[in-house]
Amino acid sequence: MTKIGASEHTYKQFDAELEAIRTQVLQMGGLVESQIQRAIEALTTGNLDLMEQVIADDHRVNALEVEIDEDCSQIIARRQPAAIDLRMVMAVVKTITDLERIGDEAEKIARMAKLIYQSDRLHMPRFGEVRHMADIAIGMLRQALDAFARLDVATAMNVIKRDVQVDDEFRAILRQLITFMMEDPRTISTSLEILFIAKAIERIGDHAKNMAEYVVYLVKGKDVRHVAIEEIERETLDQ
Repeated sequence: MTKIGASEHTYKQFDAELEAIRTQVLQMGGLVESQIQRAIEALTTGNLDLMEQVIADDHRVNALEVEIDEDCSQIIARRQPAAIDLRMVMAVVKTITDLERIGDEAEKIARMAKLIYQSDRLHMPRFGEVRHMADIAIGMLRQALDAFARLDVATAMNVIKRDVQVDDEFRAILRQLITFMMEDPRTISTSLEILFIAKAIERIGDHAKNMAEYVVYLVKGKDVRHVAIEEIERETLDQ
């Protein structure tokens, strides 16, 4: 094999390795999205078996994070990537960390749901507002994964903007729960558990936003964490 041929072969192998870890990230993202959906369904239906399943399946998310992280370490050690290839590996490492944490939040929702349904409560709460908030956060996660799959900065920007919606929904639920607790102290225990669930959903939105910011970094080479949305838009439009 000539030098040029060997070099081309090596590059194709490297390209295939990068594509493999991208696929793994999307598989992990699909599992995490399923975890959230099942946790919310268990919460709204009172399905204890589903709650247990979400809690038990958390180890699958953790195992995927470890596996992908090891693959990234191997790529860095063997290939010494540079420029956009290095940014891809870095974005993957950061993304799987956020996905693992989203999985933890899904498990937390399932555990809180168990506490609510296993306790002897006079009145079961309604979860309409929580479900609505969860739908927004799940939509953000789905869009962030789509942006990563297609390297789509416009979709990533949409996710970053939507984080405000989740924060607004959380504050509305918080105000409602405070009112319930003030009017009837018997609701305090359940209200606090719902508050923990709402906070978990708000964190899912934060992690989805982080993932979208990594897409901007990957494509544009700009670290936009902790940067105002208007400045991010200027940075992405200028290039």
